[in-house]
Amino acid sequence: MRILGTGQLLDLQRKLRSAGHENLRSSMQRRIRRAAEPLRDDLQDSIRHLAITSSGRKAGKRGGPSPTTRPLRGTIAESIRISVRTTGDPGAKVWVDRGRLPRDITNGLVKQLDDGRVRHPVFGNRKRWAQQDAPSGWWTKAVRQHTPRMQREVARVVDDVRRRIE
Repeated sequence: MRILGTGQLLDLQRKLRSAGHENLRSSMQRRIRRAAEPLRDDLQDSIRHLAITSSGRKAGKRGGPSPTTRPLRGTIAESIRISVRTTGDPGAKVWVDRGRLPRDITNGLVKQLDDGRVRHPVFGNRKRWAQQDAPSGWWTKAVRQHTPRMQREVARVVDDVRRRIE
Protein backbone atom coordinates (compact mmCIF):
# COMPACT_ATOMS: atom_id res chain seq x y z
CA MET A 1 0.00 0.00 0.00
CA ARG A 2 1.31 3.45 -0.81
CA ILE A 3 0.33 6.87 0.39
CA LEU A 4 1.36 9.47 -2.12
CA GLY A 5 0.75 13.13 -2.50
CA THR A 6 2.88 12.95 -5.59
CA GLY A 7 2.70 16.53 -6.78
CA GLN A 8 3.20 18.09 -3.38
CA LEU A 9 5.90 15.64 -2.32
CA LEU A 10 7.86 16.04 -5.56
CA ASP A 11 7.81 19.85 -5.29
CA LEU A 12 8.80 19.66 -1.66
CA GLN A 13 11.61 17.20 -2.43
CA ARG A 14 13.03 19.54 -5.11
CA LYS A 15 12.92 22.49 -2.72
CA LEU A 16 14.57 20.47 0.05
CA ARG A 17 17.35 19.37 -2.27
CA SER A 18 17.99 22.92 -3.51
CA ALA A 19 17.85 24.35 0.01
CA GLY A 20 20.23 21.68 1.35
CA HIS A 21 18.15 20.99 4.45
CA GLU A 22 19.26 17.41 5.15
CA ASN A 23 17.89 17.50 8.70
CA LEU A 24 14.48 18.56 7.37
CA ARG A 25 14.47 15.67 4.91
CA SER A 26 15.43 13.13 7.57
CA SER A 27 12.82 14.61 9.93
CA MET A 28 10.21 14.34 7.18
CA GLN A 29 11.14 10.69 6.54
CA ARG A 30 11.00 9.91 10.25
CA ARG A 31 7.56 11.53 10.65
CA ILE A 32 6.14 9.72 7.60
CA ARG A 33 7.52 6.43 8.94
CA ARG A 34 5.86 7.14 12.30
CA ALA A 35 2.57 7.71 10.49
CA ALA A 36 2.87 4.24 8.87
CA GLU A 37 3.98 2.35 12.00
CA PRO A 38 0.47 1.88 13.49
CA LEU A 39 -0.64 0.24 10.23
CA ARG A 40 2.35 -2.11 10.26
CA ASP A 41 1.75 -2.95 13.92
CA ASP A 42 -1.95 -3.59 13.28
CA LEU A 43 -1.15 -5.85 10.31
CA GLN A 44 1.37 -7.81 12.37
CA ASP A 45 -1.11 -8.19 15.21
CA SER A 46 -3.86 -9.25 12.79
CA ILE A 47 -1.82 -12.00 11.17
CA ARG A 48 -0.45 -13.27 14.50
CA HIS A 49 -3.99 -13.76 15.82
CA LEU A 50 -5.59 -14.94 12.57
CA ALA A 51 -7.65 -18.08 13.14
CA ILE A 52 -6.67 -20.59 10.44
CA THR A 53 -8.82 -23.72 10.51
CA SER A 54 -9.07 -26.90 8.50
CA SER A 55 -11.56 -29.72 8.23
CA GLY A 56 -8.99 -32.02 9.79
CA ARG A 57 -8.08 -35.55 8.80
CA LYS A 58 -10.71 -37.87 7.51
CA ALA A 59 -11.28 -41.16 9.33
CA GLY A 60 -8.63 -43.71 8.44
CA LYS A 61 -6.26 -41.19 6.86
CA ARG A 62 -2.65 -41.05 7.86
CA GLY A 63 -1.01 -37.97 9.24
CA GLY A 64 1.84 -36.84 11.34
CA PRO A 65 3.63 -33.93 12.83
CA SER A 66 4.52 -30.92 10.77
CA PRO A 67 7.94 -31.16 9.11
CA THR A 68 8.73 -27.63 10.30
CA THR A 69 8.60 -25.98 13.70
CA ARG A 70 8.47 -22.52 12.14
CA PRO A 71 5.29 -20.61 13.08
CA LEU A 72 3.57 -19.51 9.86
CA ARG A 73 1.74 -16.47 11.22
CA GLY A 74 4.74 -15.20 13.20
CA THR A 75 7.02 -15.58 10.19
CA ILE A 76 4.65 -13.56 7.99
CA ALA A 77 4.24 -10.91 10.72
CA GLU A 78 8.01 -10.43 11.00
CA SER A 79 8.29 -9.91 7.24
CA ILE A 80 5.89 -6.92 7.15
CA ARG A 81 8.03 -3.84 6.52
CA ILE A 82 7.79 -0.09 6.00
CA SER A 83 9.78 1.87 3.45
CA VAL A 84 9.75 5.65 3.08
CA ARG A 85 11.08 7.57 0.09
CA THR A 86 11.39 11.29 -0.38
CA THR A 87 13.04 11.10 -3.81
CA GLY A 88 11.92 9.73 -7.15
CA ASP A 89 8.53 8.24 -6.28
CA PRO A 90 7.97 9.75 -2.80
CA GLY A 91 5.67 8.24 -0.19
CA ALA A 92 5.33 5.45 2.35
CA LYS A 93 4.85 1.79 1.55
CA VAL A 94 3.86 -1.04 3.90
CA TRP A 95 4.63 -4.41 2.32
CA VAL A 96 5.55 -8.06 2.86
CA ASP A 97 9.27 -8.49 2.28
CA ARG A 98 9.70 -11.71 0.27
CA GLY A 99 13.38 -11.75 1.17
CA ARG A 100 12.47 -12.28 4.83
CA LEU A 101 10.11 -15.16 4.04
CA PRO A 102 11.33 -18.76 3.77
CA ARG A 103 11.33 -20.17 0.24
CA ASP A 104 8.19 -22.25 0.82
CA ILE A 105 6.11 -19.21 1.85
CA THR A 106 5.29 -16.90 -1.04
CA ASN A 107 3.38 -13.66 -1.47
CA GLY A 108 0.71 -15.85 -3.10
CA LEU A 109 0.13 -17.51 0.25
CA VAL A 110 -0.23 -14.12 1.94
CA LYS A 111 -2.80 -13.07 -0.69
CA GLN A 112 -4.67 -16.36 -0.24
CA LEU A 113 -4.81 -15.74 3.51
CA ASP A 114 -6.28 -12.30 2.83
CA ASP A 115 -8.85 -13.93 0.53
CA GLY A 116 -9.78 -16.33 3.37
CA ARG A 117 -8.83 -19.65 1.81
CA VAL A 118 -5.46 -21.36 1.52
CA ARG A 119 -5.02 -24.38 -0.68
CA HIS A 120 -1.69 -26.18 -0.41
CA PRO A 121 -0.07 -29.57 -1.07
CA VAL A 122 0.04 -31.87 1.96
CA PHE A 123 3.66 -31.90 3.18
CA GLY A 124 4.80 -30.91 -0.33
CA ASN A 125 3.06 -33.86 -2.03
CA ARG A 126 1.52 -32.31 -5.13
CA LYS A 127 -0.83 -35.29 -5.54
CA ARG A 128 -2.60 -34.53 -2.24
CA TRP A 129 -4.01 -31.11 -1.47
CA ALA A 130 -5.58 -29.59 1.62
CA GLN A 131 -7.63 -26.47 2.16
CA GLN A 132 -7.57 -24.25 5.22
CA ASP A 133 -9.90 -21.35 5.95
CA ALA A 134 -9.29 -18.01 7.64
CA PRO A 135 -11.32 -14.84 8.12
CA SER A 136 -10.92 -12.88 4.91
CA GLY A 137 -9.61 -9.34 4.67
CA TRP A 138 -7.01 -9.21 7.47
CA TRP A 139 -4.77 -7.07 5.23
CA THR A 140 -7.32 -5.05 3.25
CA LYS A 141 -9.48 -4.16 6.27
CA ALA A 142 -6.49 -2.84 8.22
CA VAL A 143 -5.29 -0.81 5.23
CA ARG A 144 -8.75 0.71 4.68
CA GLN A 145 -9.04 1.56 8.36
CA HIS A 146 -5.63 3.31 8.55
CA THR A 147 -5.53 5.05 5.14
CA PRO A 148 -7.44 8.26 6.06
CA ARG A 149 -5.35 8.79 9.19
CA MET A 150 -2.11 8.23 7.30
CA GLN A 151 -3.13 10.60 4.52
CA ARG A 152 -3.90 13.30 7.09
CA GLU A 153 -0.54 12.72 8.83
CA VAL A 154 1.44 12.87 5.58
CA ALA A 155 -0.39 16.04 4.51
CA ARG A 156 0.43 17.61 7.90
CA VAL A 157 4.11 16.65 7.55
CA VAL A 158 4.29 18.08 4.03
CA ASP A 159 2.63 21.33 5.15
CA ASP A 160 4.98 21.68 8.15
CA VAL A 161 8.08 21.16 6.03
CA ARG A 162 6.81 23.47 3.28
CA ARG A 163 6.22 26.24 5.85
CA ARG A 164 9.78 25.84 7.18
CA ILE A 165 11.49 26.11 3.78
CA GLU A 166 9.38 28.90 2.24
